[in-house]
Amino acid sequence: MEFDVVLLAGGGSTRFGGVDKALLVLEGVSLLDRVLAATSGATSTVVVGPVRSAGCAVEWTTEEPPGGGPVAGLAAGLAKGTAPVVVVVSCDLPWLTEEAVAELLAGVGERDGYGLLDSEGREQWLAAAYRRAALVEAFKRIGDPRDKPVRRLFSGLDLAWSAPTRAGDDVDTWADFDD
Repeated sequence: MEFDVVLLAGGGSTRFGGVDKALLVLEGVSLLDRVLAATSGATSTVVVGPVRSAGCAVEWTTEEPPGGGPVAGLAAGLAKGTAPVVVVVSCDLPWLTEEAVAELLAGVGERDGYGLLDSEGREQWLAAAYRRAALVEAFKRIGDPRDKPVRRLFSGLDLAWSAPTRAGDDVDTWADFDD
């Protein structure tokens, strides 16, 4: 299935004391490159955030003005690419795999999207595949995306979720990173 990737990597990492999570290294590979490897089958990949070194060719963009939150970042990334399905991921998913991305793509079916549950059963909207048309309509509904909650963007979409999986676990604190 043809898909584009929007990888969100522009957050402030406040719970990490401002350390750039995208550049944290796990098992010799940055979190950014781990997620890029898992999504390597994409037709196009845009990383939303400051330009950094990456292990593959990607397009870079930021929301205007910067610092508008993940929904504004997603809007900026969605403006790139044309594939009918968009895999939306954050840079802090170190256990995301190519197999999990394949599951996301297969799970969309006729729905608006299909996402991963983390290992504790929480919905990970930023670890999901969405129909581009559904995302475009969702953005029309919410208007200006700056500082809007992620939950509000996806409210009303027909979504399904995986079984709980480590691939959906994100790294929000040092304790998460050490697990």
